Amino acid sequence: MRLSRSAALSSSLLLGAVLALTGSGAAQAAETAALDYVALGDSYSSGVGSGSYDSASGDCKRSTKAYPVLWKNAHAPSSFAFTACSGARTGDVTANQLGPLSAATDLVSITIGGNDAGFADVMTTCVLESEATCINRVNQAKAYVDTTLPGKLDSVYNAISSKAPAAHVVVLGYPRFYQLSGSCVAGLSENERSAINSASDYLNAATAKRAADHGFTFASVVPAFTGHEICSGSAWLHSLNWLNIGESYHPTAAGQSGGYLPSFNGVV
Repeated sequence: MRLSRSAALSSSLLLGAVLALTGSGAAQAAETAALDYVALGDSYSSGVGSGSYDSASGDCKRSTKAYPVLWKNAHAPSSFAFTACSGARTGDVTANQLGPLSAATDLVSITIGGNDAGFADVMTTCVLESEATCINRVNQAKAYVDTTLPGKLDSVYNAISSKAPAAHVVVLGYPRFYQLSGSCVAGLSENERSAINSASDYLNAATAKRAADHGFTFASVVPAFTGHEICSGSAWLHSLNWLNIGESYHPTAAGQSGGYLPSFNGVV
């Protein structure tokens, strides 16, 4: 959205009054209210695991408790488009999610890459197979992150830049899933949990590098989730849930509001 000269003048006068009365916090709110915001990505952005899904979003499972909606509710941007979708890979973003982007877009958020790297298959393998098979599958995922994922991320990031050249693009990472030596007494071995955590770190490092090379901002969620991993006793992540398998290993509503939202806020 772009303001006319008269509207811009009125906005400037209003901003000055707000500054005089309430200080910089209100000024920041006035600035974010002028933003056009588009939220892209996979299930960690759509809010799978947090419940309260918009029925109109179908299998994309976009939640009213996902961090993009929470940010929108708190900042009231001038426009908001939410196209993140459960299960999305890089190619799904470029094919199906970029429609709302334009030269007027000011802010973009995205989580992507986990499905390309085979996260769901890694977790399935580790739950159902031996420790050795689990660790071998983790190493296969790391090899994919080394050889193939960077090019796929480049394709997405180039497409975003092409359609929204003026936007501040924030790429958010993934949490570590397990607190080691934690409260879990069954399930995966410590070696398996450690290997899965290392794969998450590996993916985050690769994603952060590609984001930086494109001039985007990378926001790690690892600090916010520390102390709230599975086996922590205060988990913001679902463990294996056989009754609702799709929510397994995804952030809860508390993970969205206490983990992803502050991490996003910290760089916007």
